[in-house]
Amino acid sequence: MIKHIFKWAMLVFGILILILVIATILYMNLSPQFGGNHSKEDKARYETSGHYADGKFQNLMPTSLDYSLKGILNMTRAFIKGNPNKSPKSDLPQEQLDTTEWNTHFDDQLMWFGHSAFLLKLNGKNILLDPMLGRSPAPHPTLGTSRYADSLPIEIDALPEIDLVLISHDHYDHLDYGSILKLKEKTKKFYVPLGVGAHLRAWGVAESKIREFNWWDETDLEGIDLAFTPARHFSGRKLGNNYSTLWGAWVLRTASTRLFFSGDSGYGEHFKEIGEKYGPFDLALMECGQYNVNWPEIHMMPEETAQAAKDVRASVMMPIHWGAFTLALHDWNEPPARSFAKAKELGVQMITPVIGDVLALEALPAAVEPWWR
Repeated sequence: MIKHIFKWAMLVFGILILILVIATILYMNLSPQFGGNHSKEDKARYETSGHYADGKFQNLMPTSLDYSLKGILNMTRAFIKGNPNKSPKSDLPQEQLDTTEWNTHFDDQLMWFGHSAFLLKLNGKNILLDPMLGRSPAPHPTLGTSRYADSLPIEIDALPEIDLVLISHDHYDHLDYGSILKLKEKTKKFYVPLGVGAHLRAWGVAESKIREFNWWDETDLEGIDLAFTPARHFSGRKLGNNYSTLWGAWVLRTASTRLFFSGDSGYGEHFKEIGEKYGPFDLALMECGQYNVNWPEIHMMPEETAQAAKDVRASVMMPIHWGAFTLALHDWNEPPARSFAKAKELGVQMITPVIGDVLALEALPAAVEPWWR
């Protein structure tokens, strides 16, 4: 009798596992959050980039995650232990903004949403950088952490008309399905890395609005010179498609202002090359957060962030990729604290504006209090 019950229990368990597997496969293939697929013609185009081989985009230097047994065990122990300071204990300071204020502040200006998302006005153009403005950087809220704040400095519906959206890569904390749906009708152009156009097309963005970029590609947007430059990272939005689209950083230059937006990157010689080719920069927005000793080659440690800012020849650096989500095990405010100490040692000016505060680019460096302490 017991043996018979055990057989039936195992059968039911197996059926449930099979249903779960089928449901997962269907969700990943049918849910639009995972983005578009790449045709044979797309892949043939990627192969001409010089950075694509064996069906994957490649970094300029050997780059990997630590998938060793020791690394996995260390990560598992750390996640089980947790960190009581990985998220703020209270609401972070945040300024509120409306379109009228944005239009009347300064000629060239910048506003941070937290993490890596920015609203930029440059040469009369409104530009969004990595506008992940959703609640959770995941294909479904139950699969990811929530944004620290319940609201944004300015909601998407209240944004002015956007001339250009710049995307650094297709990870969920930089490219958000829900945000793109709300932005696609009020945005004139989307400049994205090679392969990311497939996601936008799948989400209903008009082909005429999309332009894909290879590393070192340059263009001009009515007085703004733009270049897409290398980073040391990876990409992918679902299981099995890591490295399926390109990743990188953006350079923006006008007659009066030079900006560098790092996207996500591990440290490498590419920063010096970018600085030599396009620097010096008035302001470098530098990735600094969500790092771990198990993935040091795809995210910089805070001290490396300060060094990278010096490498690109930045007069002022701003640490980004923190302040909105918890995606690693370090204290939520450890990134600016550590990078601030190293920047001071290197003689690099660092700023940390409050989320929602509008900075005049012609007045940098701004006097910014270390509110994160």
